[in-house]
Amino acid sequence: MSTPAIICVDDDLGILSSLEEQLSRHFGDECDIELASDATEALDLCAELLAEGIHIPVVISDQQMPGMQGDELLVRIHDLTPKALTILLTGQSSVEAIRNAVNAASLYRFIAKPWNEADLVLTVKEALRRYEQDRQLATQKQALQAANVELERSISLLQATLDSTADGILVVDRTGTITHFNRKLLDIWEIEPHGEPTHILHRMTHQLAHSQQFDIEQWEAEQWCQPETCEVLQLKDNRILECLSQPQYLNQHVVGRVWSFRDVTKRQKAEETIRYQANHDVLTGLANRRQFKRRLAQLLSSDRSQYNHLAVLFIDLDRFKNVNDSLGHAVGDRLLREVSERLRQCCRDEDILSRWGGDEFTMAVPNLRSPEASAAIAERLLEVLLPSFNLLGHPICVTSSIGIATYPEDGETADMLLKNADTALYQAKEDGRNCYRHFTRSLNEQGLETLALEYALNQALEQSEFSLYYQPQLNSATGDISHMEALIRWHHPQLGTIPPTQFIPLAELNGSIVALGRWVLQTACTQAKQWQAAGIPVAVAVNLSPRQLADRSLLHTIQEVLNRTRLESKLLELEITESGTFHNVKQAKQVLSQLSNMGIGIALDDFGTGYSSLSHLKQFPLNTIKIDRSFVRDLQHQVNDVAIAKAILELGRGLSLRVVAEGVETYELKALLESLGCQHMQGYLFSRPLTAEGATQFLQQHRHRTVQVPS
Repeated sequence: MSTPAIICVDDDLGILSSLEEQLSRHFGDECDIELASDATEALDLCAELLAEGIHIPVVISDQQMPGMQGDELLVRIHDLTPKALTILLTGQSSVEAIRNAVNAASLYRFIAKPWNEADLVLTVKEALRRYEQDRQLATQKQALQAANVELERSISLLQATLDSTADGILVVDRTGTITHFNRKLLDIWEIEPHGEPTHILHRMTHQLAHSQQFDIEQWEAEQWCQPETCEVLQLKDNRILECLSQPQYLNQHVVGRVWSFRDVTKRQKAEETIRYQANHDVLTGLANRRQFKRRLAQLLSSDRSQYNHLAVLFIDLDRFKNVNDSLGHAVGDRLLREVSERLRQCCRDEDILSRWGGDEFTMAVPNLRSPEASAAIAERLLEVLLPSFNLLGHPICVTSSIGIATYPEDGETADMLLKNADTALYQAKEDGRNCYRHFTRSLNEQGLETLALEYALNQALEQSEFSLYYQPQLNSATGDISHMEALIRWHHPQLGTIPPTQFIPLAELNGSIVALGRWVLQTACTQAKQWQAAGIPVAVAVNLSPRQLADRSLLHTIQEVLNRTRLESKLLELEITESGTFHNVKQAKQVLSQLSNMGIGIALDDFGTGYSSLSHLKQFPLNTIKIDRSFVRDLQHQVNDVAIAKAILELGRGLSLRVVAEGVETYELKALLESLGCQHMQGYLFSRPLTAEGATQFLQQHRHRTVQVPS
């Protein structure tokens, strides 16, 4: 760092020398003593020193100098370095010169000639001290100004940050005086921005549903110091605010508290909606499956008294699918809502009613005096649904099937009671619907057997446990064989032979009938092609289940099988039942027409046992109708059955249809049917169902009896 300089100016070289000698002796260690003999030299020297960055704390100048007087020189030097302290030496008391120097050059002192060395030293010493103080003050002022600028920037940034945050911020000191807040606070609390800050707390307290939640005017000292808190404030306008607060510290002392507020009304309502939907059915407003099981478990845990019983009812609407299919899901949904309202009428406050799913409802009824008391509840439920529902101009009648399980007789857990009630419900449906059934142990055993059978059924096709048997259809008068009906058989390695009446309904129910039917079709067509190749061109009859008839891939599957086996379509006849066509007559007619156009024969099986709609005979492209064995069996003993069989035969002849009587087992039946005009028959009298090998031998023995199916 460069050494500061004291400049001495006088045209008298002797005075200059004296000044240099005295000042050097006292200040030489801390300052350089620079000399100038006139004003011009002094100004040049001053400019040179300043250019080099050398401070000039003191300038001493004589007043009387040629060219430029001292007071004028000091004014010029003051312009160059305003912080320098100037001392004027004068041999005369020129008041005007001194005044000029004081006013224009901020003259620090003047010293009269001849001077006293002690006075000179003291004056310069004080001037140097004064200069250093001024310099330090200037440095401090500059630092303070910089700090103020930084503080203003920080405050501006803080304010901008607070104003841009989504939370309303409030800062209050321990006297209850608001020291800071942002605009968002006013927006959240809907407070006008004008007015004194004191009105903010009043407006906030006034809006609270419970004013004591934010009554800080009554706070005790420890409340200001409590750690971070979080609470929810309810406003009178039903808005909900989340409030976080924490102490404000200064030098490790709590001086106030900071609050942040956030409007969480939408979030709270969304959470309430989610919680509601997690436990309720959106369509009906009833408890859903999750809540029902939870509340039922709670009832069971609290209701262990041996003198109380609890019933679980499983309620299923009968044939609800028909409503959806015929009138649409909007009407179906409305029906479910109105059904739920009627079911509510049967509930006490302590009962639990839920929509289990689809068209199923569950009900838990505690505090029953006996298990039998649940029957009265089930009867009331059936009764309340009897009046028709008027939905968009459509009168709809709905019945239900109900399964009942009681605690503790039928189970002690929610899952067990629900399982057993569902088993009882299945039995109610099996028994004709529109009724209720209580769970019994035998139902459980049947259910286990059904589950075991269903599991085995799913494995049977992969394990090649199925086989086809064939039973001939022939003309009883000529003995000619027209068709071989393919009949499926299941030989289980442990359970033995399982009759079709036991596994076909199960396959229809779980959907495996589609894959099973595809296998039957493929196997039967392959066999028919082998017979054709052996010179025995007999048609094969294959049964189609209702589920297969509704399968959209049925036409593609049949065409694919015919292509793969290269069997002529005229050698395939498909047998359908009346019940299989009833649910969707339009679709059945369309599918059967396409099959007929392919050259495939269509037979109506079990005629007379289903809906027996004569319009079906007119609408469907039938080739054959088959009289069900239930009529044939009792022809010799039931006059009515004879009349029915005769009517069917007359109807068939009138419509140019082949009529086949099933279940012909005696010569007497054969003769009776022939007397009624029936020639085409099928039954044990002619042949039992045969294996593929046995059927081939049978056909070979009756080779001349096989009938060429017309193209």
